[in-house]
Amino acid sequence: MKAITFAILVALHGFAVSAADWPAYRGGPAGTGHCTEKLNLNWPASGPKVLWRVPMQNGFSSFAVAEGKALTQVIRDIGGAPREVCLALDAATGKELWAADLAVGKGYKGGGDGDGPRSTPTISEGKVYVFTPDSVLHCLDAATGKPVWKKDIIAEFSGRNIGWNFAASPVVDGDFLFVAGGGEGQSLLALNKKNGQVIWKTGDETTTHATPVSTTILGERQVIFFCKSGLVSVRAQDGRPLWKFPYQFKVATAASPVVCGDIVFCAVGYDVGGGACRITKTGNNFTATQLYQTPGNKDIASLWSTPFFKDGFIYGILAFKTQGRGSLKCVEAATGKVLWAEPGYGDGQVIRVNDQILALTEKGDLVVVATVPTGYKELKRFKAVTGKCWSTPAVSNGRIYVRSTKEAVCFDSR
Repeated sequence: MKAITFAILVALHGFAVSAADWPAYRGGPAGTGHCTEKLNLNWPASGPKVLWRVPMQNGFSSFAVAEGKALTQVIRDIGGAPREVCLALDAATGKELWAADLAVGKGYKGGGDGDGPRSTPTISEGKVYVFTPDSVLHCLDAATGKPVWKKDIIAEFSGRNIGWNFAASPVVDGDFLFVAGGGEGQSLLALNKKNGQVIWKTGDETTTHATPVSTTILGERQVIFFCKSGLVSVRAQDGRPLWKFPYQFKVATAASPVVCGDIVFCAVGYDVGGGACRITKTGNNFTATQLYQTPGNKDIASLWSTPFFKDGFIYGILAFKTQGRGSLKCVEAATGKVLWAEPGYGDGQVIRVNDQILALTEKGDLVVVATVPTGYKELKRFKAVTGKCWSTPAVSNGRIYVRSTKEAVCFDSR
């Protein structure tokens, strides 16, 4: 019955994202960073019209935009103490609608100035799903921010936290909510988004900071987790293991897997590098065959910036070293060969808009770059926001939402 229900839901909602919504980290459960809307990117030198600009507190959380709201996570002083807060703004005006106090806002380290929440909220059918760094999953009412239910993944599933604390974002697909971080036999989990009850649990993996992706490969709906041991794929409806791609781990990784048809790309920072496997299927059995892997691909390393895929190529901010030295690169997905690289993007992020690259640099520039493998072609650039930007842009209803550790801005690109 669960399998039938899941199949019907997937068929009805596709990727669970309408053209006007950006309800989760990198757009939705597949985490492709692909905007399905057509935007006007023919901006003047000063950039598109600013609809609103508001102060923002510390944090590296991105925006999720749906149901008329733009949500993110911040550190806010409440009663003289730092608290982690899920913040809801009116998507059209930037007016604060509510602020949900979730947890003690401390314990962040490694991020320097502006350090704070890394996870991004997910919006689905009148509810908001939020992870705190102590691996507690909160379900809130989207209209009011009031609590509906919560799950402490560490306490309830014998899990343990990781260095720099939990950072993945909730992945909602239909009625399924996919998370990681439990203990032996229950490290990978599917919960019912309505009540938090367990649908399935499996695995003896150690989680990383990477957000999983829910996708379809060779006709099979599956969830790919980037674990300490490598890429682990399980069947979405029941958690049955499908395939595994062992991968080197060093200190931490936060970039999500990138699905390129039957190829899955992953990347790790700290001079580890990028790699990929090809997925094949014989009968009901899946196999992941390595195409390339470290050592030898340190120039396509990534600590937390996730690229996107288009027409056989991967476009993203990738770096040889760990922090602050990211270059925007075009990489052939099947070989790992770097076709071009442009320095100066720092620890920024990219999404795909109008089949072009929309990049937010670490220093707050929004840049439009052509997705062509023949060379770097910059089309537009302007200073969008002040402060450190380790967050990903969001696009909804013709508007572009960006934030830094100091402010948030909404641009009209209709």
